[in-house]
Amino acid sequence: MTRAELYHSKPKQSSFKGLFFFILACIVLTAVFFVFRYFYQNTIRIEAPIENPGPKVVIHLPNGQKVYTYENLIFEKDGKTYYKGERNTIDLTGGTVDFEEWK
Repeated sequence: MTRAELYHSKPKQSSFKGLFFFILACIVLTAVFFVFRYFYQNTIRIEAPIENPGPKVVIHLPNGQKVYTYENLIFEKDGKTYYKGERNTIDLTGGTVDFEEWK
């Protein structure tokens, strides 16, 4: 050991710099997570169902089956009668519409 090393103390190395960058990175990643989550949840839109579907009707089809629905969900296009459901459209041409109460 030289005299310079013996009488001059070395500065201690501390990991405050590394700890500071680690904490800063955690804060930034947490902020990015919450911002992404906020914007992602705001892009989800749930459409409300029809508020007034109209009176209840029963449609008697030519093959003997019955369709229980509401009047506002039935529409005519090109002389044909259709039922517009949530996920599908059914052709009800030839059926008779009766205004009946059903459960």
